[in-house]
Amino acid sequence: MSWESSAEYYRIINEQVRNRLGGLRSARCLMWSFDFGEIEALQHAGRWDEATAEMIAAAARLERGGADFVVICTNTMHRMADQVQAAIGLPLLHIADPTAERVKAAGLRKVGLLGTAFTMEQAFYKGRLAERHGLEVLVPEDGDRAVMHRVIYDELVQGRVEPASRQACREVIARLVERGAEAVILGCTEIMLLVRPEDSAVPLYDTTAIHAEAAVALALSGP
Repeated sequence: MSWESSAEYYRIINEQVRNRLGGLRSARCLMWSFDFGEIEALQHAGRWDEATAEMIAAAARLERGGADFVVICTNTMHRMADQVQAAIGLPLLHIADPTAERVKAAGLRKVGLLGTAFTMEQAFYKGRLAERHGLEVLVPEDGDRAVMHRVIYDELVQGRVEPASRQACREVIARLVERGAEAVILGCTEIMLLVRPEDSAVPLYDTTAIHAEAAVALALSGP
């Protein structure tokens, strides 16, 4: 939802299209970019109904613009994915689904989940991973969840990548591994700006890249 991760989506999508189609090819796409400050204020005030209305209005604009399907380029705002899907006539590619498919394809079943406090604590995301895909989901303990939430909102969405925070994330990941996580899902589209595969003893699943790649695969699958 921040432009920091939106830029990564745009880059990955266009790189994938060029890699698949070659030459000077790039993606035909529509992007609705929010003022993240407004969205963050609604999130932390618990004004989810208003945030949902904003998401539905944006999706409707994309539909009127001629989009074939919609992606919500953030994990947290999949909290209202079902309401957005119900309000439009286009398919919505849910970020958790291609991520879970990658995890299952690797033969893994027990995953750690990093993200905002909303994503880690509420059922909309980890519930989908468990109920639809059969994954066992571990979230960090209270203090570690607070660390992740602070790093995301106070640093990453503001373009700050701090070495001390990278070390803190390494330690959070290590504690999830100690509890039995076979892999860790980077369930916030900004975490990939900070954490790298070498920061973990188990595979990391970057939802930004996975979602963007799945969007390209879907876009190119038609006639």
